[in-house]
Amino acid sequence: MDFQTRVTRYTCKGTMERRTPLDPLRNAILQQVRAAFNQGKVPTSHTPPSDEALFVKDSPIRTVHADVTGMMIGGIRGLFLQMLHPAALQGVLDYSNFREDAEGRFHRTAQFISVTTFGHRERAQEVIDRVNQIHTKITGTLPDGTPYSATDPRTLAWVHIAEASSFLEGYLRHARPDMPRAQQDEYYAQMAVIGRALHADPVPTNVAEANTILREFRQELTTSKEAREIAQFVLAIRPRGFPAALQQAIGAEAVLLLPPFARSMLGLSRPGLAAFPARATTWGLGKTLRWAMRQG
Repeated sequence: MDFQTRVTRYTCKGTMERRTPLDPLRNAILQQVRAAFNQGKVPTSHTPPSDEALFVKDSPIRTVHADVTGMMIGGIRGLFLQMLHPAALQGVLDYSNFREDAEGRFHRTAQFISVTTFGHRERAQEVIDRVNQIHTKITGTLPDGTPYSATDPRTLAWVHIAEASSFLEGYLRHARPDMPRAQQDEYYAQMAVIGRALHADPVPTNVAEANTILREFRQELTTSKEAREIAQFVLAIRPRGFPAALQQAIGAEAVLLLPPFARSMLGLSRPGLAAFPARATTWGLGKTLRWAMRQG
């Protein structure tokens, strides 16, 4: 069950049976996207979104998570932010083979988002339970001697808010800048369902709460050589089946969307004139993908 198949089947809203002369081009684009989300391989099986998912069709969380460009940019931005929390960073350093299997990690994250957003509610609960079980095994000590655990509700809260705010920021910038505030609030409320299931606390249920939590976490964030190295490593990743120029543009946009304090802590520079071609590239990518998926 691949991430992009779920997104495509959801967003087409029953129109995939219509045939047009442009269908071969649409299909070629979709095949390339599916390969990019599956470590260079086009999946052979397809599972459509469930009518018994945690969230109903056309709800904000499903709309935001169906926008591939915004999610790719938001995913990188969210990872950058997560690495600024000492416990979240140490867990990656101690337990993750991120450097050896970066594509695999991104793929598994995409699958989790896909299943919890579009999959049957029982399947969604299964993957949530699996992640919770994995978290119980991630414990250790920070460089200053402070113990850490991946089950800590506050650490989980930072991981959650970093992802939720980044996915929404990516969507607002690249798909729908005029998304009504009420729908943005609902997005956070729906994401809170997943955050609470993962035992994160606090989790925001609207934009105002999200902004407050982000401000409150500032004093807990730290810069480090390891965080800066991971940021540079992420920007250098070239996934199989995905054009290098597009990946560079997506990385540049993710950096641009970071808060200034985060860019400074990670040793990243705000893109200057290079931001304009990157913006044009990602805008064009988003427009093409939404056309291929019949998202309007």
